[in-house]
Amino acid sequence: MKRFILLLIFTLVLVACNQDKKQAQDAKTLTADLIVTNAKVAVMDANRTITEAIAVKDGKVLATGSTAEVLKLANAQTKTLDAKGRTIIPGLNDSHLHLTRGGRFFNAELRWDGVKTLKRALEMLKEQAARTPKGQWVRVIGGWSPFQFEEKRFPTPEEINDATGDVPTYVLFLYSRAWLNKAGLDALRIDENTKAPEGSSFEKDANGKLTGVLLAEPNPTILYARIGALPPLSKAAMVNGTKQFYRELNRFGITSGIDAGGGGHKFPKDYTGTKLLADAGEMPIRLSYYLFPQNKGAEYAEFQEWMAHNEVGHNGEIHLDHGYELEGGGEFLAWSAGDFENFLAPQPMLEDRPTWREDLKRIIRLHVDKGWPFRIHATYGETISNMLDVIEEVNKETNGKLAAERWMFDHAETVTENELKRIKALNGGIAIQARMAYAGEFFVERYGAEKAKQAPSVKKIMDMGIPLGAGTDGTRVASYNPWPALYWLITGKTVGDFQLSEDSNLLTREEALYLYTKGSAWVSKEENVKGTLENGMFADFAILSEDYFTIPVNEINTIKSVLTVVGGNVVFGDDEFKNLSPELPEVIPNWSPVKYYGGYQN
Repeated sequence: MKRFILLLIFTLVLVACNQDKKQAQDAKTLTADLIVTNAKVAVMDANRTITEAIAVKDGKVLATGSTAEVLKLANAQTKTLDAKGRTIIPGLNDSHLHLTRGGRFFNAELRWDGVKTLKRALEMLKEQAARTPKGQWVRVIGGWSPFQFEEKRFPTPEEINDATGDVPTYVLFLYSRAWLNKAGLDALRIDENTKAPEGSSFEKDANGKLTGVLLAEPNPTILYARIGALPPLSKAAMVNGTKQFYRELNRFGITSGIDAGGGGHKFPKDYTGTKLLADAGEMPIRLSYYLFPQNKGAEYAEFQEWMAHNEVGHNGEIHLDHGYELEGGGEFLAWSAGDFENFLAPQPMLEDRPTWREDLKRIIRLHVDKGWPFRIHATYGETISNMLDVIEEVNKETNGKLAAERWMFDHAETVTENELKRIKALNGGIAIQARMAYAGEFFVERYGAEKAKQAPSVKKIMDMGIPLGAGTDGTRVASYNPWPALYWLITGKTVGDFQLSEDSNLLTREEALYLYTKGSAWVSKEENVKGTLENGMFADFAILSEDYFTIPVNEINTIKSVLTVVGGNVVFGDDEFKNLSPELPEVIPNWSPVKYYGGYQN
């Protein structure tokens, strides 16, 4: 009996100890690392829940709810922030942004993004020319529209020459045209006898003299080539520029971006700045990337080489550690199938390039055979229809394997309902960008206001249940700032406030935000780990300067973030949260326009 009582006591003590241990473990599990209270938290779940507070644990959302409920998850080690009524949204995700290239060149470029007058833009040119050292250039590489200026016009060659004098200067408007000042023409040894690439020209005046204007008609090779001829920055300056650019994206609440490669941007050589940050665990943004072939006529061999030495990965957990992941091929797959978006020039036709079908089919088949996702640049419905013929053939030949993998079209400004049905039948998706916000006036001039009303037909795509992500296509054919893009989706207006879309093609604020969060997560196969602030999702969010849901609609494009969090870590802070912002190195080189102007001009 005595032995039984001792055994019973021992058992009870053991059970109590185990219960205490379990309670301690549960308490530890349910204790938040970070809590933000007194907020308007847009969870962006299926019910569009709005609540007051958010708790973060191990880089993921632990809970959302009332301030009182969420504060129960705090202990002495929990960092608690008071949002003072500000709005919190899931971090923005640009599904088509040229991040790695943007970072590579950021410190070399003067940004006209957001500048209100041409007068100020020319003053900035003049100021930058005065500080640019011999051997370097003043360069404005896209991201602006003449219609954003009060003057509603392009600069003239004379105005650019007057502003820059003998400092070589290159100004790019989207991938439509560019201006070289006289010093720039001389530095590149371009004269009246220089031959332009096919589908482009060097503009001449009535006397046969060069004006300095380069015209893509519509082939942008003439523009690419001049950008590629400009002197590069040092490796240190490019790494620094990558840090500055990603901080600039964080400033607008961007926590993820999907890189679509780009002309003149070679993998892996030109991805060094981003890879160094990823290897050091210093990525302030989750970056997925697609590979874009550089060698016309040799694209198949490029993809073979990449596929032999690189693996695509879709495990979202990788992003917590590195923030840098290969997704597949695109946005160009075959240069012969390129469909250029220059609305100042006639629409290009694939039929004019006899090898496009064979080139594209071989490369798509290679992607399907290797299990690589792909995305394809296509502006016009006619191009999409032709490409779908090829895609359908490959799907049939592979017994539906293509439709079982992730693939999508990029842009799709004039896609029709018939083409949308074919895309849906193959489980494809679409990534749209705000290119019309920067070139919509020229689209209307060429194709008419009626066609612009559904360009692209965003609402119809959503209603059909086709996966859809949103983005900018920054930094050249649009600005990287997501808020003018959201403004365009909601109002149908350009950055010059010209009305494009009809009412039936406008999105609510919630719908537009969904495309920029959960919708874009589909593009990198991460819709189950990010895009909302539901429990267990990545703790990526932004506290906004204004309430996106109630601010007057014409002020949406002025919103910025005051606190941006990625994986539970603060990556940017401003205003009352400025002291939380991680230290950023000084901009180099000393003459960099970023040091004097920053990026987007609010």
